[in-house]
Amino acid sequence: MVVPARSLEDVLGYRFRQTDLLQLALTHRSQAAVHNERLEFLGDSVLNCVMTEALFLRFSDEDEGKLSRMRANLVNRDALHTVALRLELGRHLLLGEGELKSGGAARPSILADTLEALIGAVFADGGFDAARTMVHRCFAPELSDVTPHARIKDAKSRLQEYLQGRGLAVPLYEVLATTGKSHAQSFRVRCTVAGCQLETEGEGRSRRAAEQEAAEKACQQLMPS
Repeated sequence: MVVPARSLEDVLGYRFRQTDLLQLALTHRSQAAVHNERLEFLGDSVLNCVMTEALFLRFSDEDEGKLSRMRANLVNRDALHTVALRLELGRHLLLGEGELKSGGAARPSILADTLEALIGAVFADGGFDAARTMVHRCFAPELSDVTPHARIKDAKSRLQEYLQGRGLAVPLYEVLATTGKSHAQSFRVRCTVAGCQLETEGEGRSRRAAEQEAAEKACQQLMPS
């Protein structure tokens, strides 16, 4: 399958030396046995490192708590989805027939994961400086708007900050069930907050989405508005 690499490379501002890495980053697990999840794992860490560096240098007077809050707003699923939409990643995805028919090209979790995989691919192909440049280019509006006073949008991050601020252990997430075929799986996850004797459950089309739902339910019980 031919990937429309040139136009995507223009958007990313990066030219791949190893074009197979670009194709791999765009390949969902529903499409092939060798897919983008390893690159996604790599890209997640690279993105966090780039954002940490950017915030550390820009906000020299802010403490660790506020830096962590700002980073959470930049790397959460909603932020990644927003950037992926701006880059029009959906039209470049390589999806299996079932995932394609069920709207996978527009699914927030798939788009966000693919963006992380692309960051990982740039890092693997060109090193940290190349990945940093690509992240700064793609996240420019988000980096420009970030503020120390913004509320954390990501439920898992809000919950963790709340617990750590009270000296409590971080929550534990456990997959209770996985149902459906590989291209249309559903996950059920339990979130256990030991220090508060609280358990919640969430469901989603990805493990992360299920964890977010469980964390949101815990936030609502611990931090009612």
